[in-house]
Amino acid sequence: QLQASGGGSVQAGGSLRLSCRASGGIAGIKDMSWYRQAPGNPRELVASITNGGSTNYADSVKGRFTVSRDNAKLTAYLQMNDLKPEDTAVYYCSANIRLHLVYEDYWGHGTLVTVSS
Repeated sequence: QLQASGGGSVQAGGSLRLSCRASGGIAGIKDMSWYRQAPGNPRELVASITNGGSTNYADSVKGRFTVSRDNAKLTAYLQMNDLKPEDTAVYYCSANIRLHLVYEDYWGHGTLVTVSS
């Protein structure tokens, strides 16, 4: 239901843009979120955006990352600027999606972001 893309390897200070596209008979989407998990660490929320456009960010990425979405394309984006080595992780998108009667949380496969110093 969710396909994430856009990961890669960059040097510190560089930028990447992640995309998360939902597909498959979707009746509605509420929040869309980005999480990340570095080796040995628990998965953490990076940023989220409601279907109305309200956003929320982890303190560690405020001012550097921007979450957005295109509701017509059922796609969320994560623009990551001024990347740091500590941003290295597998990034996952998640969305609260209604296929039939109720909203449920879905997860996409992760996309790896590697930032070298």
